[in-house]
Amino acid sequence: MKPEMVAGHSLGEFSALVANKALSFEDGLKLVYTRALAMQKACDINPSTMAAVLNLDDKIIEEICAEVSKSGEVVVAANYNCPGQLVISGTINGVNIACEKLKAAGAKRALVLPVGGAFHSPLMEPARIELAAAINATNFNEPICPVYQNVTAKGVSNPEEIKKNLIAQLTGPVKWTQTVQQMIADGATSFTEVGPGKVLQGLVKKNPTMEAMSA
Repeated sequence: MKPEMVAGHSLGEFSALVANKALSFEDGLKLVYTRALAMQKACDINPSTMAAVLNLDDKIIEEICAEVSKSGEVVVAANYNCPGQLVISGTINGVNIACEKLKAAGAKRALVLPVGGAFHSPLMEPARIELAAAINATNFNEPICPVYQNVTAKGVSNPEEIKKNLIAQLTGPVKWTQTVQQMIADGATSFTEVGPGKVLQGLVKKNPTMEAMSA
């Protein structure tokens, strides 16, 4: 199978880069290992967490996160999974405060997740620095098709730009909602999920454009 475009959610972006030949399987595995160790170190330095927010407008969530962050806590929008589902990330106290405010603002749910850290937030900066060195020392090839990267939600084919975005991903948000929308705008009509489950298929199907296409 030859994909016309690829994308991966968070860690899955490395799989996408192997699928489009930008990265060898062996190098991909080494980088995933380095990434995991670096992120664990960052979690040990700054105890933190994440929370899933359901059925609340993204803009309202972003505004509440910004409001809580003004108090000295860290809370940011981390995973734009699909319309009506966004994950926030930050300090434990900051996320707890934000959850109460989000529920008061009308969120159907604002549930703290059982995770070990604030992934895709500024608290992952130590991990970003460590991973950057490993990525910059790794050979990236010209891909056979564009990869739609988490931090830009746009198709990228330039190896150096791919590296830059992959490094930024650790502290930046996963724009999966925007990625799926852009892929559809660029001509995608069907999506094949590669992995142990159907989570991404479910998220893709919740995109209004895909719902219309399936009707």
